[in-house]
Amino acid sequence: MLVMRLRSKFIFCCLSIILSTSVVAQDIPVPLNYTQIYDYLDELLTEGIILHQTAVRPYSRSQVATMLVEAQSRDSLMNKRQKEDLSFYLDVFALERDTIPGKHRYVQYTDHQTFDLSLANIQFSYLTKNKLFKLSLEPLLGMQVYGGKKGAIYKRWFGVDLKMDIAHHVSIWGSLRDQSYRGNWLSKKYFSSDQLLTQGAKLNMSANNTQALNLVPGTQYKEVNGKDHGGDFSDSKGGISLYAWFGSLSIKREEVRWGDAYHSSNIINNRAPAVPQVAIQLTPCKWFQFDYFHAWLVSNVLDSTRYYLENQTDGTQHKEYRPHNKFMAANMFTFIPIKYIQFSIGNSIVYAEDNVQAAYFIPIAFFKSLDHLLTKGTATQNQNSQVFGTITLRPVDHLKLYGSFYVDEFSAARLKKGNKERNPFSYVVGFDWAGWPIKGLSLKGEFSRTNIACYTHSIDVLDYTSNSYGLGHYMGDNAQSIFAELSYRPIRGMSIKLSYTNDTKYNSYPYLRVARDASGSKINPDAGIGKVLEQKPFDKAIYRNDLVALDFVYEVHPNMYLTANVSYNNARGYDNPTGTIPCEDTGDAQHYLDRFCPLFYQGKNVTAMVGFSFGF
Repeated sequence: MLVMRLRSKFIFCCLSIILSTSVVAQDIPVPLNYTQIYDYLDELLTEGIILHQTAVRPYSRSQVATMLVEAQSRDSLMNKRQKEDLSFYLDVFALERDTIPGKHRYVQYTDHQTFDLSLANIQFSYLTKNKLFKLSLEPLLGMQVYGGKKGAIYKRWFGVDLKMDIAHHVSIWGSLRDQSYRGNWLSKKYFSSDQLLTQGAKLNMSANNTQALNLVPGTQYKEVNGKDHGGDFSDSKGGISLYAWFGSLSIKREEVRWGDAYHSSNIINNRAPAVPQVAIQLTPCKWFQFDYFHAWLVSNVLDSTRYYLENQTDGTQHKEYRPHNKFMAANMFTFIPIKYIQFSIGNSIVYAEDNVQAAYFIPIAFFKSLDHLLTKGTATQNQNSQVFGTITLRPVDHLKLYGSFYVDEFSAARLKKGNKERNPFSYVVGFDWAGWPIKGLSLKGEFSRTNIACYTHSIDVLDYTSNSYGLGHYMGDNAQSIFAELSYRPIRGMSIKLSYTNDTKYNSYPYLRVARDASGSKINPDAGIGKVLEQKPFDKAIYRNDLVALDFVYEVHPNMYLTANVSYNNARGYDNPTGTIPCEDTGDAQHYLDRFCPLFYQGKNVTAMVGFSFGF
C-alpha cells in the first residue's frame, strides 16, 4: 500500500510539473519557405541580440515566439526598422503568446480577446478565454510568372492552412497546396514539340527528366493531359505533436534541414519533397538540444517481389509492381557551451528492409554499429550509414563563421601514404557579416565541395535520395559551389538580395561493386568503386552554371507577399569524349547540359519573375 501511494504521488508530481510549467505554444513547424522570418532571426543572431541554435530547422512556432520575446527584452540594441519588424512578427506569432493578433490586421471583425477575422490579409484566429484552445485558419493563394527569351512560364497554387493547439500540450496542424507549372507561352523557336513544351516548364527537372542541379523545390508530378504544357502536383503537410517545456514527440510530414548553411546544406537539405516521419526533439536546457527522426522515404525503385494483380479487358491480369520500401533514421546532438560557440554532431542511416527495423527507433544510437549487428552475420551487404556535424563561431558581434561536414564512408587505410583512394565526404564553410557599419546590411559567403561517390551507393534503393531528389547538397558528388550574397532590409517586411552563384560539376562515375567469377576472381576491377575512389576529384568540369540574381520580397501584411526577381544565368556543358577509367560517364557538351539543367535555363538567359500570394 505504501509503495502504491508513493508511486501515485510520484506520478502526480511529474504531471503537476509538466502541466504547471509555463510553456509557449505551439509546437508547429514554421515553413522554411517563410524566408522573411528566418532572415530576420538570422540578422538578430549574427548581431548578438538573441541566442539560439541554427543547425536544425525548421524552428517551431514556439521557438520563434521565444526568440522574439528575447529580442523584445533587448530592443535597445535595435534600430527603428528592426523594432518595427519585431512588432510585426510579435503580432504574427500572437497566438503563441496567448494573445489575439490585430495590430497589423485590416478590415477586421474582432473582440480583441477571443477572435479576429481579417479580410484584407485573410486570416481567422480564435482563442478561448481560458487560453486552452487556439485556432488559426488561413487561405493559400498565389501566382508567379517567369519570362525570358524562351517565353513565359507561370506557377500558381491555392489551398488552406489550419493550426490548432489544445491545453498547451497538443498541437495539430495541416495544409494543402494544389500547384501547377504552365508553359503555354514558351517559344516555338526553342521548344518545337508538345513534349518539349511540357518538359520546358518544369524548372526543377533536367531535360532528360532527372533532378536538375538547382534549388527549385523538388516535386512529384501527376499525370497531365498531353495538351497541357507543364506539370501539376499537390503538397499536403501536417502532423500532431505532444509537447511540454522540455521537448516534443510528433508524427508529421514536414521538411527537414540539418546543417548550418545559407545557400545549401550538405547534411540534410530540404530540396527533396517532405517525407512522413516520427520525430523527437528535446530541449531540457538552453545549451543543449537533441533531435531524432525516423522517416519513410520514397524509393522510386520497383520491387519485383511485390505487386498487385489488375484485371484487364481481355480477361487477363496485369502485374502492377510496387515501389521498394525505404527508410531513414537520423539524430543530432547540438551544444552551445558558451555564447560564441555552437556545435552539433550526429549520424544517420538509409535502409531498405521489407519492414521498419525496431533497432533504428532507438533515438540515441550509432546506427552503423547496429547495422553491423543486423547484417554481418549472414555476410550480406550492409545498409547506407553516414556521420556528420557542424560548428558555428561568433567571435564578435556582427560576424558568424560556420562549417559543416558529411562523411559518407570512411576508412583509415585511405589516409595512409601511398593509398590513392579518397574517403567520400562533403564540407561547407561560410560567413555572415551583418549590421555593421549599416544596420540591415548583410554580406554572406559560402563555399562547398563534395568528393567523388559521396551520397551514392551500389544498391539503387539505398542511395541518399527520396523521390529521386538528393537529400544532401543539391550538386551531388564530385561538385563545387561558390555563393556570395549582399542583402539589405530597408524598411519593415522588405528584403533586397543581390547574389552570385557558381556551380561546377566534375567527372561522373557510377558506384559499382567489383564483380567476381565462380572462383572469386575479380572481373574488370578497373570499373569498380575502388578504382573510382582513386580518381582525382574536381579534375575535369562537365557542367557549369553561373547565376547572378536580384531578389525582392515584401511582406505587405501578415500572410500577404509581393515577390520579384531578375536573374542572369549561363549554363553550359563540356565535352568529355573519353574517360580515364571504363565506368566514367562520357559524352558531349549537350549530353551534360541535358542531364543537369532544365531546358528553360540552358545557355545564356535573362529571366524576370513577379509574384503575389496569400501564404507561401
